[in-house]
Amino acid sequence: MPDGAPIVGPDTASDAPSGPRPRRRGRTTLLIATAAVLGLVAGTCTGFVIQAHREPTRLPSLSQPVVARAKGPGPEPLSAAQDHRVKTNGDLRKLLIPRPKGTKEAHWADNDGWLDLTDYAESYEKPAKIFPDLISDEFRRAAVVGWSQGSTSTVEIRLVQFRQEESLKAAEYAENGYYWAEKEGGTRSWSLPGTADGMAYVHTRPDTKPGYLPLYSAEAHAWRGDIAMEVWVYDTRPISKDRIMDLAKRQVGRL
Repeated sequence: MPDGAPIVGPDTASDAPSGPRPRRRGRTTLLIATAAVLGLVAGTCTGFVIQAHREPTRLPSLSQPVVARAKGPGPEPLSAAQDHRVKTNGDLRKLLIPRPKGTKEAHWADNDGWLDLTDYAESYEKPAKIFPDLISDEFRRAAVVGWSQGSTSTVEIRLVQFRQEESLKAAEYAENGYYWAEKEGGTRSWSLPGTADGMAYVHTRPDTKPGYLPLYSAEAHAWRGDIAMEVWVYDTRPISKDRIMDLAKRQVGRL
């Protein structure tokens, strides 16, 4: 299990397979940008020297033809349904699919459905290690819904939002989700409709420990705009493709 991988199960969290830990990147981009600035300064100085030895160029007349303004109303602003920012800047919990009737709310989702920075870091094996990474990755907030069905099955869905002032962290977190899911043995995967590169996975080999029932798992990862989506399903019985795909497609449809 990689260092800092999140624990993503309810009562069986310590027995659940690990999820992704975000990778760090950006140093190369910064070095390239710095080199570009230095080159620009050198080129500008050379240009001043050349220009100083040239004859002055006669300027054109300040009188220019007036361009008529186009008639008619300007473009209509986007409606709330069309503007992604209007949707995602509101109550993030409203974008989560509702808990199905007949299920019991999971105890880890009873904090009004919100996960702040500390809550989200606590879902990792080493919170102290992941906490500063989440700050530098511009973590903004996360919303969660979870439920248990009977005594054998649990579901958890998270929407993790980033500020993304420096880079596309939502896409990076989803990509790391794909990476770690595909490293599990006995894994089947499918593309997730309605997304650019979202994926759903069923792990056919259960986790086993003495004294515990075998624990099967399935997961799905995708991103849209500044939100990364995580769907996790656990059961003591094998999980079908239809089950994880239905949950993931319904959640994507609300983003």
